[in-house]
Amino acid sequence: MRGARITVRCDCGETNFLDYGEVWTCPSCGRRWNTTQIPEEEYWGIMHQMRQYRLQVMGAAVAVAIVFVMLGVAMGPRVWLFAPVVITFWLLVFMPRWRRKVRLAARSLPTWKLRPEEGP
Repeated sequence: MRGARITVRCDCGETNFLDYGEVWTCPSCGRRWNTTQIPEEEYWGIMHQMRQYRLQVMGAAVAVAIVFVMLGVAMGPRVWLFAPVVITFWLLVFMPRWRRKVRLAARSLPTWKLRPEEGP
């Protein structure tokens, strides 16, 4: 699983986006920044948590689709008249609550202060 990009801001003002484990040398001042200063367990734990959120919403969507297909087979085409109601509920009630939950979790994530490494 690939993790989220890490934003590294050099003291001189340069910014770069790195993968976990990557080392970046600032082109302006020559400082080296190493993302392995972030605790590995914490970083991958966060990635796992965010993946769980995505899987939850995909699972809910698949469950709704399966229920609709089963009802369509059992009751016929008139079930599809309720599709706009379900889609409206999904877009106006379920997804905003899910997004709010994910944003709250993302805001409470830790931030790390990386230190530049000593040059060669």
